[in-house]
This record gives sequence, C-alpha cells and structure tokens, in this order.
Amino acid sequence: MSAPDGRPVGAEPSIGQLVASATTEMSALVHDEIALAKAQLKRDVKRGAVSGGAFSGAGAVLLFSLPMLNFALAYGIRTWSHWNLAVCFLLSFAANVLVAGLLALIGVVFAKKAKKSKGPQKVAASVKQSAGVLQNAKPHPRELPAADGAHKAVARSSS
Repeated sequence: MSAPDGRPVGAEPSIGQLVASATTEMSALVHDEIALAKAQLKRDVKRGAVSGGAFSGAGAVLLFSLPMLNFALAYGIRTWSHWNLAVCFLLSFAANVLVAGLLALIGVVFAKKAKKSKGPQKVAASVKQSAGVLQNAKPHPRELPAADGAHKAVARSSS
C-alpha cells in the first residue's frame, strides 16, 4: 500500500520532496494572492467609474436641463398658481439644483466606498506577512527514539 504521492505508507518524505512541496505551495500562494489583488482592484476601479459617471451625470443634468426645464417648469407653475413669473422661475431652478445635489450625493457615496476599500493594500500586507513567516521559519527538532528508550531531540540540517 502506498500514499497518494507514491511513497510507502509510514515513510517520511525526503528533504528534496519537502523542498519541492514547499516551492509548489509557495508558487500557488503567490498566484492566489495576485488573483485576489486583481479582483479587488477591478472592484475598486468599477466603483470609481460609477462615482465618476454619477458626477458627470450631475453636471450634465445641471448644465443641459436648466434652460429647457426652467422655462417649462416656470410657465407650468405660473399656469397652475397664477404667481409672479419670477417666483416661478426660482422654483424651477430650485428643483434642478435638488436633482443635481442628489446625483452628487450618490457620487460622493460611491467615491467614499472606493476609497475606503483598500483592497490592494490588504493583499500587499498579506503577501508581506506570508513572506515574513517563511523567512523566519526554522525546522523543528525531531525526537528520535534512543536505544535505551529515552527520546533525544535531533536538529535537522538546513542543507
């Protein structure tokens, strides 16, 4: 009977096998960290684009709708209420400013979410932490049974 890696059950892996396994695991870890950074960066860019679009929409509404909407709304209020035409134009302008303010508020909310996320910084910190752990890793001594039944600690060679 043998283990999934082909060595006999109960046999310990050689140093070469351990190094190869550690290298494979480290490579997989780096690839996963890069994929995570890409996903988080993509999400942050998308939020930034939504924020920019909302600000652009607010500007476009305020700029292009003011003349047409002000006239239509002011004359509509005048027809409905018979107020002075100047008051009707002021109410029309206030409605446009309210819409632009709402769109700007949406833009601010999405900009804060994009700024608050800090996804790439989290990934970079995680990579540094993983590298620090691997740099400080030292082999643990193994206890080998002695001839007299007592256990001795034997340090592994790093070569």
